Amino acid sequence: MGFLAATGRAFLIFLEATGKLAMFTGAALSHCVRPPFYPRQILRQMIDIGYYSLPVVGLTALFTGMVLALQSYSGFSRFQAEGAIATVVALSVTRELGPVLGGLMVAGRIGAAMAAEIGTMRVTEQIDALSTLSTNPFKYLVAPRLIAGLAMLPLLVLVADIIGVFGGFLVGVYRLDFNPASYISRTWEFLEPVDVISGLVKAAVFGFMVSLMGCYHGYHSRGGAQGVGAATTNAVVSASILILVWNYLITGIFFSTK
Repeated sequence: MGFLAATGRAFLIFLEATGKLAMFTGAALSHCVRPPFYPRQILRQMIDIGYYSLPVVGLTALFTGMVLALQSYSGFSRFQAEGAIATVVALSVTRELGPVLGGLMVAGRIGAAMAAEIGTMRVTEQIDALSTLSTNPFKYLVAPRLIAGLAMLPLLVLVADIIGVFGGFLVGVYRLDFNPASYISRTWEFLEPVDVISGLVKAAVFGFMVSLMGCYHGYHSRGGAQGVGAATTNAVVSASILILVWNYLITGIFFSTK
């Protein structure tokens, strides 16, 4: 009976957490589409998520494309299929590696920052002060971050796609001695619009998930500095897991018939 009780208790805790998250998400989404809005806060979050995340996302994409080209050449050379390297790099970066690695990098940087900032405001009662001043915390703190994450991560991933493909081009041309014109033509020949669009859709979903997890865990943090640290950790871990889960689901939607 002890095992059954522990199982039931864990299941009830899971349902409670799922319900809290669903209610928080519904409230946040409703405030994203209803006035009043705070353009200055939205712009500030867009700059923080987009502009300041560009160096780490760009470096990640560049070296991912370079390593992917090297590894593809190592494997394809066994089957005399070196000509497919450009196609593999372009498809891998635009479909999977660009959105997933970009989302994970942003989750580590922005998700943690959001949870720490909002969590500190919670434990120091600044969120209660906002309510006292007739400012809705969801509209002032949560909605701008969700809108900014939803808007900026696709732009980040689009830049990451270009940089990643360029990294593969650098390795292919200057390390593996491919013809530049042939490499570019192979890239354009097999790259379809759905490959890029699917990656951008993933990026929008990932940006929303990262912002949502950062805001949710920060908003519900308790217990002083230790609680803020736990909220920061939980935000990064939960956002990373959701990125991987939704990556599979969206891939299934776009490419299940191919």
